[in-house]
Amino acid sequence: MEHYYSETQKSLLNIRKIKQKIMNKEFDFYTASGVFSKDKIDKGTLVLAENMIVDKNSKVLDIGCGIGILGIVAAKISDSDVVMSDVNERAVTLAKKNIKLNDVKAEVYQGNLYQKINQKDFDAILSNPPQTAGKELCFRLIEEAKEHLKNNGSLQLVARHNKGGKTLSRKMEEVFGNIKVIAKKAGYWVYFSTKNE
Repeated sequence: MEHYYSETQKSLLNIRKIKQKIMNKEFDFYTASGVFSKDKIDKGTLVLAENMIVDKNSKVLDIGCGIGILGIVAAKISDSDVVMSDVNERAVTLAKKNIKLNDVKAEVYQGNLYQKINQKDFDAILSNPPQTAGKELCFRLIEEAKEHLKNNGSLQLVARHNKGGKTLSRKMEEVFGNIKVIAKKAGYWVYFSTKNE
């Protein structure tokens, strides 16, 4: 069965444009069938987009980027050097269009998790992980994040606390040795762990 985390999509490409105000800035995004939350920006992504902690001129990775929302917001608000990655070819195509549409600089790769990501010096990794793809994949996302972060870099992840988020936050604490919650809204919590070597 085809999912938004499948590599290729067979559904008809039905592109439309949506608008969203995030951090008091207006954004436009192209979206389409065959991608995560195709009709509007989902609540979890919005909670992370509004509460991410990204310093000016940072190096940011949006892993499992979908149509590119988190990476594009990070690029716009902090002038960061942004890299994005997603397994879904269609999502990657739309993310590239959305980079141009929002006039930001970012690179997008199509690959499974960190498969195409060679950089090991990110200041922040952002993700709304694909929980429906299974716990094993989400755990890999957390475990492998550590090797792509510079010292004092952070993994910032959003999930529904009572629908898998608790488990993911425990994994983050196990891997990084620390965890804090930086935002809570509509059942979604933003978890934040720092790499301390």
